[in-house]
Amino acid sequence: MSHPSFRSLAAALFILPAAALFSQDASPTPTPTINSRVPLWTCKLSGGVYEVALHSIISISSHQYIVDAAARVTEVNIDTAGNSLVRFYYVEPLTPSSPVGFGQTAINKLTDYAKNAAVRSGQQETLQSVVKNYPATTHAHTVEYRIDSQQDLDKIFRSADTAFRTQTDTTCVIATPQE
Repeated sequence: MSHPSFRSLAAALFILPAAALFSQDASPTPTPTINSRVPLWTCKLSGGVYEVALHSIISISSHQYIVDAAARVTEVNIDTAGNSLVRFYYVEPLTPSSPVGFGQTAINKLTDYAKNAAVRSGQQETLQSVVKNYPATTHAHTVEYRIDSQQDLDKIFRSADTAFRTQTDTTCVIATPQE
């Protein structure tokens, strides 16, 4: 006949590990922590916010051209590996100048009258917004922002160029986006 303490000990050695096995919570395999932070270039403007992953930028360019002998346009373009391009541009009227200096006051006065007329007729917003003549000036996959000054456009170019070259998170604030 076997000893009762031996049977108790044998039962305890068999039952306790089995009970521990079944009572354990099923814990999932830990997921490795991956740093998913992607360096971005962000530009905050009154017309919205543009954001792009720095590794997606292919090129940054700036150039000027004349439109219909009436305005000078300066553009900053950021081309990406995706299917969209962003264009920031500043438009300034080509103001005629008197070759001998006489009459320049009259030319300046006429320019001021034209600006005031735009304000009074409600066209000032048109002068400050992106204007497209569909389909002639509509570019597929292009995001466009019209900028109020050459200084702000230069700031955008410098910021994007620096972020692109250093691959560092950068935010350029031109104006707080409207809520």
